[in-house]
Amino acid sequence: MLLHTSASSSSSSSPGAAGMLEPLFQYIDDHQNQFVQVRNEHYYDILPGVGTHTYTLLLNCIIIQIYMFLCCSEVACLLSIGQLQQANVPWYYKCDNMRMKVAHGFGSLGNLYGRGATDNKGPVLAWLHAVESYQATEKEILVNIKLIIEGLEEVGSYGLLELTRKRNDSFFADVDFIVISDNVCATRTPALTYGTRGSSYFFVEVDCPKLDFHPRVYGGSIQEPMSDLIALLGSLLDHTGKILVPGVTDDVAPLTEDERKLYDNISFDLEEMKNNSRLVINCNPSLSIHGIQGAFSEPSTKTVPNMDPPDVERKVKEHLQQVFSTLKSPYRLRVTTTVGAKQWVANLKDPLYVAGQRAVREVFGVEPELIREGSTIPIAQNFQEEMEPDVMMMPIGGHDDGEHSQNEKISRYNYIEGTKLLADYFDEISLLQKVQDIFPSKL
Repeated sequence: MLLHTSASSSSSSSPGAAGMLEPLFQYIDDHQNQFVQVRNEHYYDILPGVGTHTYTLLLNCIIIQIYMFLCCSEVACLLSIGQLQQANVPWYYKCDNMRMKVAHGFGSLGNLYGRGATDNKGPVLAWLHAVESYQATEKEILVNIKLIIEGLEEVGSYGLLELTRKRNDSFFADVDFIVISDNVCATRTPALTYGTRGSSYFFVEVDCPKLDFHPRVYGGSIQEPMSDLIALLGSLLDHTGKILVPGVTDDVAPLTEDERKLYDNISFDLEEMKNNSRLVINCNPSLSIHGIQGAFSEPSTKTVPNMDPPDVERKVKEHLQQVFSTLKSPYRLRVTTTVGAKQWVANLKDPLYVAGQRAVREVFGVEPELIREGSTIPIAQNFQEEMEPDVMMMPIGGHDDGEHSQNEKISRYNYIEGTKLLADYFDEISLLQKVQDIFPSKL
């Protein structure tokens, strides 16, 4: 999927390029082959993914990114660039991936393929090349950039919240805005993301004898633990995806009229949606079962405002225990929770979104869609609660990029035009400093 531009947009330059950023955009166009080559050399499957990579590979990936940034820790690497009396903008990104299978394979077809191509190596490189374009054209970046480089996002961001609290009076003390590019657009129109869903992950286990019982001898004479597990999982949701756990959806916040109007402007192609499972609007909770191994399974719920993770966990556990009691099973049920991440929703009136909309109009010549995403990025809500800065997500990938899936990709067009978008965004953020009368509470 290619993000589309207005009819006045040219193939070689952005609609608003005739100005201060024209040399910068031209540099990006002229060096796009090098940008693609850098991606192939440094990022193509450098990390096989969670469960198979080593901390040495992870550290090498972080070092490469820091080296690239300087040339153009802890669980998370914190790096500050710049000493200007301007806005301080931490940019958060991850460098770990979901594990991949050999069967996932990767094609060609003119796109940039590989594990993490869109989630999150492609956007990472776009940010780095945006900085490079400023340096190469000798244009000053009028914001101080702080990098937050994480290597454990796919397994719950362990340690990052504690690190944030530990550095709240030092590294994060002067933070104005936080920008994240760890997501994708909902349609062919460029987007700004103002919300993500939370997650509650469960391990459901039916404890049974450790020895295997051959059905030739025991079949029909014992109660099958796998049957108990399937009955438990089947009680969580029906065939349409409706959650059956009593009370779980009672606290879901209804859409406001203002938010509902946002969806009137979102492109929707029914035929395209038939071929893609991603929903345009992710304002409702969901429940998924991620697999079964032996008499063990890992279901999860995606939560939305105002669902509280501890309350969801309690209701799911009580429901499973109640259903298990009706099975008259000789075995023991064990339900544990591994992740309880809060949902995140931003204020669209924050200055970051004003700057983001200007940048999209400048580069693509269209108004961005304002969307809520179905994924979970726990640190977004943590940042917002701990430091109280404005947080915004600016995607450059497409909804059909297949993150975590077969043939994961990012289109070359989105990669290059996304680099221009991020470069323009630096400039738009710096301009916020000049409109203090509009946003006195923030600036």
